[in-house]
Amino acid sequence: MDQINGLHHVTMLASKAGANNAFYTEALGLRRVKTTVNFDAPDVYHLYFGDELGRPGTVMTSFPFPNAARGRRGAGEASMTAFAVPEGSLSAWEERLAPLGPTTRETFLGEERLLTEGPDGESLALVEVAGDARTPWTGGNVDAGIGIRGFHSVTLALRDARATADLLRIMGYREEGREGAVTRMRLPKGNGAEVVDLHEDASAPPAVQSAGSVHHVAFSVADKATQDEVRRELAQAGFQTTPNIDRDYFWAIYFRTPGGVLFEVATDEPGFARDEPVERLGTTLRLPRQHEHLRDALKGRLEPLEGVSFEPLEKIS
Repeated sequence: MDQINGLHHVTMLASKAGANNAFYTEALGLRRVKTTVNFDAPDVYHLYFGDELGRPGTVMTSFPFPNAARGRRGAGEASMTAFAVPEGSLSAWEERLAPLGPTTRETFLGEERLLTEGPDGESLALVEVAGDARTPWTGGNVDAGIGIRGFHSVTLALRDARATADLLRIMGYREEGREGAVTRMRLPKGNGAEVVDLHEDASAPPAVQSAGSVHHVAFSVADKATQDEVRRELAQAGFQTTPNIDRDYFWAIYFRTPGGVLFEVATDEPGFARDEPVERLGTTLRLPRQHEHLRDALKGRLEPLEGVSFEPLEKIS
């Protein structure tokens, strides 16, 4: 399989929309590129944070369920999400993030990285990457010289990594190296977000997903026709996927990996500018067509977010 381009997005569970929004936009300096709701629970936000356009390989998304309890780390989940930053920038990030909580600097598989946590205890890392040509979002308060370029990797926590490694090989990944209990898998070429680390711990308890947990990891393909090819190849390899699902800004298929992690394959098209001008991305509450009739009710249920209007874009324009 050579259609996978790398990561598309990572979706996590959160407990407070305001705190989640503030951390990813203010502390990390990402752009909120879409403010919408969960398709299956429309009284819960679905927030998207990334680069200027929300390009695949840059987008962290969240479902903030109000007052959700903390999840429990364990096997069968994506245990850490890492972002790529320029060489020499970790000292600045260390100083920037220190007031928000403890950070740890380390060298791992030959790369310098800074470990930290988000507001719900989600495990995050900033990894120095040389020559990453992706352009950071500079409309926030983080200087372009240290700005996040997009994802570097995700780490999957597994009791047995072998079957998941075999799946990733089917998806085009190749083993690049090992350190301790971690096996690094990388696409030979892709969108810059090309690494998946497999952390094996046979004694790990099963993860319990809630606030701070990654709900699913999405991989990028160009378009729906390519997605159909991937779906057929996964079926031939014995994986049962969902039908293609319209998520407004991409088409999605989902399947459960041998280690229990939920994977998605998402299209790069049509993108987040399909229903908002680029200069206004994320500033209005956009609702799926089937939930538009709930707009007035949602005004009283959803936590207000700074810079977000609940009025339809058409009325604002």
